[in-house]
Amino acid sequence: MTTTLITGANKGLGFETARRLVAAGHTVYLGSRDAERGLRAAERLGARAIQLDVTDDASVRAAAKAVEADGGLDVLINNAGVQEEMRDDGVVVIGAAELTADVMRRTFETNVFGMVRVLHAFLPLLGRSAAPVVVNVSSGLGSLSLVAAPETPTYAYPGVAYPASKAAVNMVTVQYAKAFPKMRINAVEPGFTATDLNAHTGFQSVEQGAEIIVRMAQVGADGPTGGSFDAKGTLPW
Repeated sequence: MTTTLITGANKGLGFETARRLVAAGHTVYLGSRDAERGLRAAERLGARAIQLDVTDDASVRAAAKAVEADGGLDVLINNAGVQEEMRDDGVVVIGAAELTADVMRRTFETNVFGMVRVLHAFLPLLGRSAAPVVVNVSSGLGSLSLVAAPETPTYAYPGVAYPASKAAVNMVTVQYAKAFPKMRINAVEPGFTATDLNAHTGFQSVEQGAEIIVRMAQVGADGPTGGSFDAKGTLPW
C-alpha cells in the first residue's frame, strides 16, 4: 500500500489529487491548516485528515510524528501555496513598481520556506520507503525561459513575487533531486486552473489540472527526477 501526504488538500487541486489517489489505492493523508475543514474533506474522500500548516514549525513536526507513528510515508506532494499578488477578483495589482519586501516575504513564507520546512520534516520518513516520491507543485511562471520569451502567454504576466517563489521551488527541486538520487523528486505545472488561488479565473478544471500531479505521484523507481513537467511533457527551466 502506498502512503501519500498532500499539503493544502482540503480544496482545489489538492482535494482533486487526493480523490484520484484514493481511487488509485493510496492511503492519503489530507493536509489542511484548518483541522475542521480538513476533517470534512477527508471524510468525503475516505482519506485521513491531518492538521498541517506549512508556515508553522510545530504543526509540521507534529504531522511528521503522527505519520511516522502510523507507519511512514512513500509520496509527498507539496501543494500548499499562496498568490499574494491577486486581488479577490483575480486581478493582478502588484507589479515590479509596487512590489514590497513584505509581499515577497509572505509569498515565499508559504511557497518556498513552507515547502522546505515540510521536506525537512518528512525526508527521514521518505528515506525509509522502498519507492519514495516528491512532487512539488510549481508553475510555468517559475520558468525563466518561458517568462522571458515574448511569444509565450507567461511573458505578459506582470507580477514578481509569485513567479519568483516558483522559480525558487524549481531550484529547490533540482538540488534536492541531486542530493537524494534514490528519490523521484520533480516539479509540476498544473496549468491555469480555476481555484481559489486565482479567484477561479483559470480556464482549466481541477480535474485537468490535477492530471500531471497524479501522474508524477505515481512514477516508479525508473521514472524521471529533477525535472519540471506539465501534462504535455518536460518544461524548460
